[in-house]
Amino acid sequence: MQRNQDKSAVATNRKARFDYEIGDTFEAGLVLTGTEVKVLREGKCTLGDAYIKVQDAEAFLVNAHIPEYAQGNRNNHEPKRTRKLLLHASEIDKIRLAIERAGMTCVALSLYFVKGRAKVEIGLAKGRKHHDKRGEKAAEADRREMRKYVR
Repeated sequence: MQRNQDKSAVATNRKARFDYEIGDTFEAGLVLTGTEVKVLREGKCTLGDAYIKVQDAEAFLVNAHIPEYAQGNRNNHEPKRTRKLLLHASEIDKIRLAIERAGMTCVALSLYFVKGRAKVEIGLAKGRKHHDKRGEKAAEADRREMRKYVR
């Protein structure tokens, strides 16, 4: 039996790319419970306010909302619990240093499955100013208009 090798996206944080300028990105595994995996396979997840916290040489995903499993029993998971990320020690150090020294933040960009395993793409981000966002909107409008005329 051959499994699908492609990424099957569950959730994306489109607002993160608008609010932040994304630098380095990493792919991390997630430590999940059984009911969380079932909900993710249904495609239900929100990464709107999700960020990464580094504590005691471990990385954690905070504020990711995975709703309770509808057919779950009393052992169902808590929707906004903190979930541990599986990263190499060198990647965790790089993230920790960027947060502490450079004043960056680490946000969750997307959540997807690769070979049946849940992965989250995280990125080191620097906040954009209000005028930067306006410039990005204008540039996107210009690109859209050029594509329209090229057709």
